[in-house]
Parts: sequence; C-alpha cells; structure tokens
Amino acid sequence: MTETPRTQPAPSEPTRQTDPPDSVFDPYKPRSPEFRAAMDALRGLRQDLFHDAFAYRPLRRASTDGRLARRLPGPIRVYAAWAPHAVITACGFVAMLIASDSPMDGAATNLVLGLLALAPVLLTMVRPVGAFWLSMLATPIAAAVGSDWDSEWPWLSGSFACQLLVLTIVAVRTRPRTAAWTWVLTAVYGAVAGSVGGRGRFGSNTMELLFLSAVAILVVTVWHIRRDAKQEVTAQQTVTAHERSRRTLLEERTTIARELHDVVAHHMSVVAIQAEAAPYRVQNPPPELERAFATIRENAVAALTELRRVLGVVRAEDYEAPDAPQPTLADLDALLANVREAGLSVGKTVTGAVRELPQGVELSAYRIVQEALSNSLRHAPGADARVEIGYVIGGLGLRVVNDPPPEPSLVKPSPGAGHGITGMRERVSMLNGEMTAGGTEAGGYEVTVFLPVAATGDGEA
Repeated sequence: MTETPRTQPAPSEPTRQTDPPDSVFDPYKPRSPEFRAAMDALRGLRQDLFHDAFAYRPLRRASTDGRLARRLPGPIRVYAAWAPHAVITACGFVAMLIASDSPMDGAATNLVLGLLALAPVLLTMVRPVGAFWLSMLATPIAAAVGSDWDSEWPWLSGSFACQLLVLTIVAVRTRPRTAAWTWVLTAVYGAVAGSVGGRGRFGSNTMELLFLSAVAILVVTVWHIRRDAKQEVTAQQTVTAHERSRRTLLEERTTIARELHDVVAHHMSVVAIQAEAAPYRVQNPPPELERAFATIRENAVAALTELRRVLGVVRAEDYEAPDAPQPTLADLDALLANVREAGLSVGKTVTGAVRELPQGVELSAYRIVQEALSNSLRHAPGADARVEIGYVIGGLGLRVVNDPPPEPSLVKPSPGAGHGITGMRERVSMLNGEMTAGGTEAGGYEVTVFLPVAATGDGEA
C-alpha cells in the first residue's frame, strides 16, 4: 500500500501593514508650504522668546573712541562709556514718574504703579527678553491696582510708556525677528484684553501703542541693517585691501624674479662657456684639469637648465626678454636726463670710492632710484629732487628726497597704484638691506636705502 505524498503548505508571507495614504500620522507625508511656514514661525517664536528668555545678557559699555566722546575732557570721557546705561535708567524713571502721577490713587498705589513701570525698563540692561515678559505681566497687575482703567484700557499711562520703552530697547538689543515677535504678542494681548474688558473693540489705546512701537521698531531695524551693512562693507574692504597688497607683493616678486633670472642666466652662461674654453688655453693640459673643467661646465649647464625651468614659469605670456643687458648704476645719468625732460629738476651726488658692485645690487639700486623718482613725478609735480649715492665699506647707500610741490601748481598730483613702495621694500628685503620712507619736515618725501655688500675677501677661506 503506497502512501500518497503530502504536499507541505507554503508558509504564508507576513502581511505588511500600511497606513492609509491620507493618514495624518504618516511622518513621510509631504507638507504644504503654508504648514512649513507656520512651523518655522513657531520654532522662531520658541527660540526667540522662550529659549533662554531670562539668560544673562549684560549691556555693553559704549566706545570712547567716537566723534562725540573724543571731544569730551579726559575725566568725563571715562564715564561716557556708561552712557547707554544712563539713558535706559533715565527712561525708566520717566516711565515711573508717568505711572505714579495719578491724583486718584494713594501714595502706596502710585509707588506700586511706578515700580511696575520702572522694573521692566531697568531689566532690559541685563535680560532684554525677560524684561518683555515682565512688562507683559506687570500690565494687567497695574490695570488691577490702578483706578484709571476706565479712561485708559488696557494700558495705563505708566504701562503704556513702559511697554513702548521695552519694545524699543528689545529691538535695539536683539535682532529684528525678536522685536517683531514682541510686537505681535503685544497686539494679541491688546486684542484679548480689549475683548475681555467688555469694550468689544480693539482696546482704547492699543492702536496708539502699536503704531508708536511699530515706528520705533522700524527705525531701529533700519539702524540695524545699516550698521550690519557698514560692518560687512568694512570687513570686505579690509579683505580686499589685504588681497590687493598680497597681489601687489606677488607681482613685485614676479618682476624681481624675472630680472634676476636674466642676470643669473647671463652669468651662468658665461661660466659654462669659459669652462668649455679653458682647456684649450693651456698646452697639453693634464687629464685631471680637463675633467675638472668638464665637470664645471656640466654643473653650470645643469644649473642654468634648472634655473630656466624654475624661474621661467614666472614670465607672463606676453613677456619678452630684453635685448639689452639689465641696467646698472652706470646708466643712472640717462635715467636722470629722461626725468629732467619730464619736468622734474633732479640733481645727483656721489660720495665714496666708486666701484663695481654685484649686478643684482646694481640692478636693485637702479630700480629703487627709478621708482622713487617716478613717485616724485607723480605725487609732487614741479618739485625739486635729489639723488645721493654713497659707496661705503659695507655696502651702498641711497637717498632720494623731493621737496613739496610748488603752490600754485599747474599740474595736479596723480594717485598711483601703490606698488612703488612695496616693490622697493621687496628688493631691499631680498638683499637683506634696510629702508625707510616717509615725509620730511619741509613737506616733501624721502626714501633712504642701505644695501649691504660683502667685501671681496669675505668669502675666501
């Protein structure tokens, strides 16, 4: 008897429970833009007015470097830093006087009303958001204590002044969004208090308070925006000036590198050629001498190739190598002649024993004199200038000074790009020299430079 095989029932798959597509509990349900805007507004309200509402935020002292503060005498200027605190305190006492000036209430009631108006204003100096809540709490208390609520509802005279001052100070000390929330809550309280008070309208003096506070908050907001914009512009100008200075420095270094490349390349080429020709100047040179000159030539050629590879990248695309050698102090007379033709009366004085200096020093000295005279032409047209060159044991001294421009002058000074002084300082720094530049007592300008030059025997063993 054969048994029929039993077929195992397939395991049933677990049923997947899904929420209806329109379920309000679906966290992934897309929200409407209105809902998201409302939630963002509620989060902003909670962050601005409820989160750390009573946090300690002391009012900063004012700067004593302002235009008004600098005009004050020394002893009084020290106390000028407390001017914001004094202004808020004075406003608080004004609100206190307004609140306590009621002939219908007794002295004790007037004192309570005055303190209810004074405390929130003073609290704005340390806890601005908390001061707003204290003002909102003091308003119904003052309405319950005072007797003028028949004619002034829901803001008594003292509460009106206190709330206006608190809204204004909170706007100054916080951001505009916080000030807007305080204004909205003030309007809500005025509407609710006006309805609950049995008048059936939007309060007898709520509209006046909302109008005045809106104007104050608007003025403060414009002041905030202007101050922030001014700070941003100042920061941007600082960054731009730093970038311009850095770019100028890089441009000057690039120019110097190009010129030094031409100078060093010339000397290295001369070394390579002389090393190659030296063995042929000696009859039957020993093999050691030939190998030594061959090594010198190979090293010179390798150094020249590496120099061209490294420093060649600083050449601009439109840069053309000069056909003539780089200028030296021997070409200074031609430079002075060109400057005189341009209208600058310039004289030259040379002291010390004139000698040949390293070509890098000669080139830098020439460029410094050239730039200093260009600045004189640009900033002091028509003035007299003097160039003094001093050959001393330790190096070379330069002094270029110009007199103030004559008055009146037919040629107006033209502003420069500000690269001249930067370039001169960079050249002097490259040679480990010293430089000073500044105005003279007579109203002119003076550039003094010292470029150290090692003596001939300093590098010998």
